[in-house]
Amino acid sequence: MTLPTLERPDAVPRDAATFALPGSPRIAVLIPCYNEEPSIAAVVRDFRAALPGAVVYVYDNNSRDQTVERARDAGAVVRHEPLQGKGNVVRRMFADVEADVYVLVDGDDTYHAASAPLLVRRLWEDRLDMVNAARTGGGAAAYRPGHRAGNRLLTGLAARIFGKRVNDMLSGYRVFSRRFVKSFPALSTGFETETELTVHALELRMPVAELATPYKERPPGSSSKLNTIRDGVRILRTIAVLVKEERPLPFFAGFALLFALLSVGLAGPVVGDWLETGLVPRLPTAVLCTGLMLLAFLSLACGLVLDTVTRGRREMKRMRYLAVRGPGVEPGVEKTG
Repeated sequence: MTLPTLERPDAVPRDAATFALPGSPRIAVLIPCYNEEPSIAAVVRDFRAALPGAVVYVYDNNSRDQTVERARDAGAVVRHEPLQGKGNVVRRMFADVEADVYVLVDGDDTYHAASAPLLVRRLWEDRLDMVNAARTGGGAAAYRPGHRAGNRLLTGLAARIFGKRVNDMLSGYRVFSRRFVKSFPALSTGFETETELTVHALELRMPVAELATPYKERPPGSSSKLNTIRDGVRILRTIAVLVKEERPLPFFAGFALLFALLSVGLAGPVVGDWLETGLVPRLPTAVLCTGLMLLAFLSLACGLVLDTVTRGRREMKRMRYLAVRGPGVEPGVEKTG
């Protein structure tokens, strides 16, 4: 069958087979890769079989093995991103590829490709913007205890700050709508991109869902690029930055409270001496107390100003999000019933 001419050469053909979803959405499978020679061919084949007609893109991130050759032989469209880091690759993929539904998955062959049709159907028919694949099973060999504990800690921390709507924030297997992808700023550079993806959905109050999917051990010869301590610290730093940017009033109000308590605590003895003698023998302490209280008010003022700025930024992101057609909606047609 001859495919129609595309406006962009990297767009996904609209009339590709999509297991009878209404509207015939274009589906793109996006696989960021770095040294995944032992597994990438199987991942490409499995997703091509699970989503017939979807275009599978492998974005190579300076691999030093045969990842590119294995992916191309398996039928993937191979692209390259020279800036190292998964976040950089995700930014490039989201900018380059034109589709209606995006399936993002790691190239390590640990995720369940056969679940992809269920995830895509849930997103398209329920008009969601993100469906997260929560990892289940696999045992300690697939999901190391340190990674599991770190995931629970970081997911719980993000849930308390931004809201609890997903249970596996660090999953590398997700399905997105076009309006999610084209409104996502993608500022992170490494593995913390999963945190940024989750917070983006929560901050814009997008319709999201989470489905449990099987998780398995890496194939022989493949090794994880994730370092529990190093990448955990990077994710914590990303959460802190996102709190500062998305919740500036509570963030700076916390510092204001800390400075104010320190000022009042140090001022107690100074005020006591002044009440008894009318003198201020601890002048340096009095000056320090004054400076701390000034810092408290400055922090509070910064929080108030930045909270207004953040609200404006959030409104702009929301308007950009609304400018893109949602999943399951035909141009100019709203179906009922």
